[in-house]
Amino acid sequence: MTAHARPAGASHPFASDFPLIVQSHLRWDFVWQRPQQLLSRMAESAPVLFVEEPVLLDDVLSERLEITEPAPNVYRAVPRLPSYLREDYDRAIADIRVLVQRAIGPRGPLAGKFDGAVQWFYTPMPAPAMLGAFNERGVVYDCMDELAQFRFAPTDLPDRERLLLDNADVVFTGGHRLYLSKSRYHDNVHFFGCGVDAAHFAQARSAATPVPDDVASLRGPVFGYYGVIDERLDYELLGRLAAANPGASIAMVGPVVKVDPRELPQAENLHWLGQRAYADLPRYVKAFDVCLMPFALNEATEYINPTKTLEYMAAGKPIVSTAVADVVHNFTPVVRVAQSQAEFVELAARVAAAPDPELIERGLWMAQEATWESIVTRMRSLILDAVTSAARDQAAAMLADVAPARSEAWEPAAGSNGGSPTGRVAAAAAGEELSA
Repeated sequence: MTAHARPAGASHPFASDFPLIVQSHLRWDFVWQRPQQLLSRMAESAPVLFVEEPVLLDDVLSERLEITEPAPNVYRAVPRLPSYLREDYDRAIADIRVLVQRAIGPRGPLAGKFDGAVQWFYTPMPAPAMLGAFNERGVVYDCMDELAQFRFAPTDLPDRERLLLDNADVVFTGGHRLYLSKSRYHDNVHFFGCGVDAAHFAQARSAATPVPDDVASLRGPVFGYYGVIDERLDYELLGRLAAANPGASIAMVGPVVKVDPRELPQAENLHWLGQRAYADLPRYVKAFDVCLMPFALNEATEYINPTKTLEYMAAGKPIVSTAVADVVHNFTPVVRVAQSQAEFVELAARVAAAPDPELIERGLWMAQEATWESIVTRMRSLILDAVTSAARDQAAAMLADVAPARSEAWEPAAGSNGGSPTGRVAAAAAGEELSA
């Protein structure tokens, strides 16, 4: 049995709902996006343990796991580790594994809540230490970005992802191009694009929704964006848009990450407003005359499928985007797509002057049909199918191992994999090298 195989005799009831232990590279209290939308809904029927990457501090002498409950039935686990582990990621992750095992163990604060859990990964980085560490009944990889192509990505991330793909029972992707890419390495991959809380963003269409003071005073038309401000945006394009529309305003709402704020383009009509709470986003979108998706076309955006697209649609706003592949594939013609910076600037001005009510109506319909609730329901069903199938494979393999003692003529059922259940191979935790 490999180090990641289910222990012989381990048995969990295959109910329709199951606890989740989630490995995430994102903070729960960062931008409210796909992980929070999905997991807060998953938590309505079973607990979720959201394990974040460590916070490394000079004044921490011993490791500890800070556990809070930021949403009902969602337990956020923030590892606090000594700063000397900053240069030893694998040792840090091994320490986190022990902290989590203690927290969910018989004497831990979460005792009994995560028995028979499914382990869910948003990042492959901790996979060598975490796979098989919690007697999980199955493994899910929800791939929302091609992280290996982001700025400052670890060089060994692709190797770790291959390990995770080898061990996953089911893979979800947030984009169509991601689906095509991951399907080359796994035979149970499913594309789940953007969902939307349509009722939340419909507030932008209500006369009763107030517009925040920091955008209410801007000169119109207002070209607006909200989201993370990082290497995925085309800053030259934003500068050109501001210069071409001196009588208009550009409102950029969101945290600045992995780029130097001092290097952001500056203009009298270009406003960097900082991060705002998810609850306040409909109020900001209400102030936008045109919603922007001014993404650069680079490695970091090759596989993205922006969640904000359907949110803009639910707000009843016209949208202009650069030619991001998944936007073109999933959202045209509702989203007006520009093939060049000059066309983007021209389209933004044209749409501001004469928004197309038919496209806006089509966008509202698309948003109503793409709820997070429907995505969660389908994901749950696929997870249940995958882990049930893996358990059957294991049972068949165990019978095959003892078959000679029962009957020389007895043959194992078709589909038996000889004792290694699906999604439980490779064992870096046992000291083996990562496979390429």
